[in-house]
Amino acid sequence: MDQIIIENLQVYAYHGVYREEREKGQHFYINAALETNTTLAGTLDDLELSTNYGEVCRFLDGFMKTHTYQLIETVAEKAAEGILLQFPKIRRLTLEIRKPEAPVRLPFESISVKIMRGWHRAYLSGGSNMGDRKRHLEEAIEALRADDKCRVLRVSDLIDTKPYGGVEQDLFLNCAMEIETLYTPEMLLEKLHEIEQAHGRERQIHWGPRTLDLDILLYEGCIMAAEDLTIPHIDMHNRCFVLEPLKQIAPYAEHPVLHKSVCQMYEELPEAERSQDIDCLRRLP
Repeated sequence: MDQIIIENLQVYAYHGVYREEREKGQHFYINAALETNTTLAGTLDDLELSTNYGEVCRFLDGFMKTHTYQLIETVAEKAAEGILLQFPKIRRLTLEIRKPEAPVRLPFESISVKIMRGWHRAYLSGGSNMGDRKRHLEEAIEALRADDKCRVLRVSDLIDTKPYGGVEQDLFLNCAMEIETLYTPEMLLEKLHEIEQAHGRERQIHWGPRTLDLDILLYEGCIMAAEDLTIPHIDMHNRCFVLEPLKQIAPYAEHPVLHKSVCQMYEELPEAERSQDIDCLRRLP
């Protein structure tokens, strides 16, 4: 990925743990590497096709001067998020906040915090088999669209599928979504749980009926196994109701453990699974 580099942007601002730092202020220096695609802008010599580094510098200057935080870790986190939200052509960035006048009574050149942040592509599964199933799914998608830290890129058809797991219950309505997000996997899971709870989701019966079920299937090559979250989804390769809608929007997305595409995993399902009655409804706008 191409980069636009900003080195040692000087800003006088008021950040620090000590009251004197927040009252008198001090100099900070900012280094940033902005990852973006400069090919088209460079070929056509058109600034509108690139990110204006002058505007980024002015944004950072204004941000540093209008906010006050105790930690430069917080300065870096909030500034990085602001840049990614304000400048849509920037995919990722490395941001360093340097504090050469930090109140450390020992000889040093500078103290800094450097972080890397960016947009991450993730694939989600949605399902509902209680109440107005279609409304639950549509409102869940709209809740993600309304969150500025998520971009909903594509949504599959809504499909009727048979329940999974042997619990007697009504048919499910399922879909898959492709999103970009600034959330970490853990933060994204928390967001999905908030949306589920807004629709009355109760986790009482494993594989039981539910008003709304939202799962993270894939998260940009991430492999993790925590107490509350496993990525890739632990059983996605065995589930027709997951793979059927997912292959509509991401047929060549790869499972980072099995190293198989969504299409390959779907084709490896038992024929009885793939031939179940599926009623495609409509693609959401």
